[in-house]
Amino acid sequence: MEKINLDEALEQIPDYWRPRVVGELNGQEVRLARIRGEFVWHSHDDADELFLVLAGTMVMRLRDREIEMSEGDMLVVPRGVEHRPESEEETHLLLFEPAGTLNTGNARNERTMESPERI
Repeated sequence: MEKINLDEALEQIPDYWRPRVVGELNGQEVRLARIRGEFVWHSHDDADELFLVLAGTMVMRLRDREIEMSEGDMLVVPRGVEHRPESEEETHLLLFEPAGTLNTGNARNERTMESPERI
């Protein structure tokens, strides 16, 4: 058991949309990510997904609306809900999702990470 400094961990993530695992609890992975630009539309059939904005701003696009988020905002996207995160500026996120959940959910493409690296 060791503490993790999130700022130091984020410095180890050089690329956008490639989350890294920084911890696990009760079958959930805690992931850190840098994002910028648009991600892919996707959903997770068997997993809710928690987004916490640590720095920056983003928009969570849903098929019927948009949710603007800034530092300190948190959002849980329920399983089965199609969504697309995007950010005009570099934004830092903390994510909670069941271990083994694909970052692109039901949409496999070049951004799909089969098993994210651990920091």
